Amino acid sequence: MRLKYVLSEVMVGLWRNVTMSIAMIITMAVSLTMLGASGLIYVKVAEMKELYFENIEVSIFLEAEATEEQKTEIQAKLDADPLIESVTYVNKEEAYELFEDMFRDSPDLLSAINPDVLPESYRLKLVNPQEYQAIGEQYADIEGVDQVIDKSSVLDKIFNLFSAGQKIALVAAVAMAVAALLLVANTIQVAAYSKRREVAVMKLVGASNWFIQAPFVLEAVVAGLIGSVLGLGALAGLKVFLFDGALSALQGLFAPVSWGEVLLAFPLMAAVGGLISAITAWVTLRFYLRV
Repeated sequence: MRLKYVLSEVMVGLWRNVTMSIAMIITMAVSLTMLGASGLIYVKVAEMKELYFENIEVSIFLEAEATEEQKTEIQAKLDADPLIESVTYVNKEEAYELFEDMFRDSPDLLSAINPDVLPESYRLKLVNPQEYQAIGEQYADIEGVDQVIDKSSVLDKIFNLFSAGQKIALVAAVAMAVAALLLVANTIQVAAYSKRREVAVMKLVGASNWFIQAPFVLEAVVAGLIGSVLGLGALAGLKVFLFDGALSALQGLFAPVSWGEVLLAFPLMAAVGGLISAITAWVTLRFYLRV
């Protein structure tokens, strides 16, 4: 009987302040959507960094006048370097074959280049790809070396952009969460005020604190859970219309978002929405009702 009473009071409370309840649910849904999106962005950026770093190769290009003695010294130093996993020597002919494969759709450019103008190089696979800068510092000034090049200079800019977007989404989620919590607190306070006489009577007849607080707390929890469901729908919409739609041409650059990852975000969103709403409601009631 007590459970039935509590549940009925939850539904009555939500309907009594329907406009504030809707505002609370929508604000909670937006904040949880941004929280889920920022979580997905964080995971995707981490996956992309790992994928790109695994495929980073450092290239050491030799000067055209490099002597055989200088090449031998460079090769010996590379073989003894603990930071390097493997070394591949690329001569002029092999460099031209790579050039032909890279620019096979530009016949005019291919006809203007011959193997003699392309430099010899060493292609390095690193034990820890994130230590590419150490390779550049060690080999850039060695005699016979023209320049040290890696792909990370471009990737760093991309990752900085993604990280900035991730931080912006997280800050926006926090700001919306604060707004949602304030709405929860205000809604619960209004609901408690509208039932102040009933609360006073329940206190007089010896009702427990839990019995008095439970309908208000569950009201906030239900709103938070509904907001998390709406947030899941918004995340699904982002996947369909943004990641699989507008950004589908960039799938080679961006790590794809799977349905499994979207669904895995829901328990986190529901837990955050329900728990934070419950805590906010309980704290509000402690200060307002003094129970």
